[in-house]
Amino acid sequence: MNMIQAINDAHKVMMRRDPDIVVYGEDVGFFGGVFRATEGLQKEFGKQRCFDAPISEGGIVGTAVGMAAYGLKPVIEIQFADYIYPGYDQIVSEVAKMRYRTAGEWSMPMVIRSPYGGGIFGGQTHSQSPESLFTHIAGLKVVVPSTPYDAKGLLIAAIEDPDPVIFFEPKRIYNGPFDGHHDRPVTPWARHKASEVPEGHYTVPLGKAEIVREGEEVTILAYGTMVHVALAAVEDNKIDAEVIDLRTLVPLDIETIEKSVQKTGRCLIAQEAPRTSGFASELATLVQERCFYNLEAPVGRVTGWDTPYPHAYEWTYFPGPKRMKTALQKVMAD
Repeated sequence: MNMIQAINDAHKVMMRRDPDIVVYGEDVGFFGGVFRATEGLQKEFGKQRCFDAPISEGGIVGTAVGMAAYGLKPVIEIQFADYIYPGYDQIVSEVAKMRYRTAGEWSMPMVIRSPYGGGIFGGQTHSQSPESLFTHIAGLKVVVPSTPYDAKGLLIAAIEDPDPVIFFEPKRIYNGPFDGHHDRPVTPWARHKASEVPEGHYTVPLGKAEIVREGEEVTILAYGTMVHVALAAVEDNKIDAEVIDLRTLVPLDIETIEKSVQKTGRCLIAQEAPRTSGFASELATLVQERCFYNLEAPVGRVTGWDTPYPHAYEWTYFPGPKRMKTALQKVMAD
């Protein structure tokens, strides 16, 4: 399966198991979603459980709050992460706070899915990476898968979780494995992860990172598309790096990170989002706080630019293997 098929299958698995799950958003019903991640759901489960919503992200999120409080389990899609901002107030003020403001009487068992990041020449309003806006909000869990296997297992785990989960799906790797170069074959790891998606129900636990490549010289922390970019850079430059796929940003598997950096003594963090106030900044601080006496060099970051997404320079904007190489050389030289 590719990632779209894996996400679609996760919906079907869970909707067959639990009649309280409802799926809706812009064009997710009859059309099957702009990327076809919900294709066939309305046909199998009917218009009561998979339906189209008006173009009102605040309304989509707000009605999901009511459904979740009532006892349903809404899985809503925001067509692009760039469109999520009209619903941000509902997410921050209602979704993230409900369990706390009701002293645990009401939970928010809901998932907010959204394609995010660049790679499809979508321009400034279809390519943003806003994950740090949600990792900062207490009460939310934030997930970013990098493979079809993880996408299905993490989405099932998110749907089963009693609390709200923001589920960002990297568009650049929707249709197949990707190794950081858009013009060459995929890495064996990416091919293996794409080929091993099981049928039926399984979960990938929230809050557990995966070491996708073991190494001794430097730890690379990445998530989503950047995992593939990191692996490409390491293989191209024959660096004995340990690459960690975070998979879940909140809750964060800090124990795996700490153990790796204590072993390697060096750390590089990769994100597609702009540099300033990105999630990489939080990771760098955590590594410095916990591993200061183990570090042989300052923690490095390779990121997108501090600029609105540049449509005409999309592949230059991405932190690709060449920029990863430069960042790795600096971390290794210090």
